[in-house]
Order: sequence, then C-alpha cells, then structure tokens
Amino acid sequence: MKKKLKDALHNFKIEAFHLSHQTVEQQKEFVDEVMAHTHEALENAYHFHFQDGTDANPQRVETFQLIKSVALETILPPVVEKLMHRITVLEHTNKRMIGLLDELMEALSEE
Repeated sequence: MKKKLKDALHNFKIEAFHLSHQTVEQQKEFVDEVMAHTHEALENAYHFHFQDGTDANPQRVETFQLIKSVALETILPPVVEKLMHRITVLEHTNKRMIGLLDELMEALSEE
C-alpha cells in the first residue's frame, strides 16, 4: 500500500516537472491554447470615456490613445503571453493533481 502511494506521488512529481520544464518541441502543444488566452485578454482592454467638458480636450484624448496603443501593441503582448503560458501549465498540473487524488483514493479504498 505504502509503495503504491509513493509511486503515484513520484509519477505526479515527474509529470509536473516535465510540464514546467518543457523543450521547444513539447511547448508546441500549449502554443495554441496560450495564444487564444493571450488574444482574449488583449481584446478585453479598457476603453477611455471622457466626460463632456474639461476632460474632452482633443490633445489629451490623443495622448491617452497613443499611450493605450503603445501599451497594447508593444508592452503588454509578451507579458500577457508569459502569464498565460504559466496559467496554462498550472491548469494542466491541476488536472494531473486531480488524477493523482483519484489514484490515491482508489489505492486507499482497495485496502
């Protein structure tokens, strides 16, 4: 019994390590999922709503639009992509953790 539990935990640790330390070829599995999450996150960008009157200065609106464009097109994509890659790896690790728990519960119920 103790050996089954130890082996199940060891196998999970190996799978978790392989998920977080992948080669370029192995990462291709996650690329589509990561890019879809990244695209969705960048599409949900904030929109500025200026009140009529004092804040509606055209130069100010143009400045905010310029800052938003630079942030969305140059700064955010690589950062969001790295975050989404990490989140995707953690989601897959979580699924494997649930599988480990199932395996452990089966082993415990057999005894």
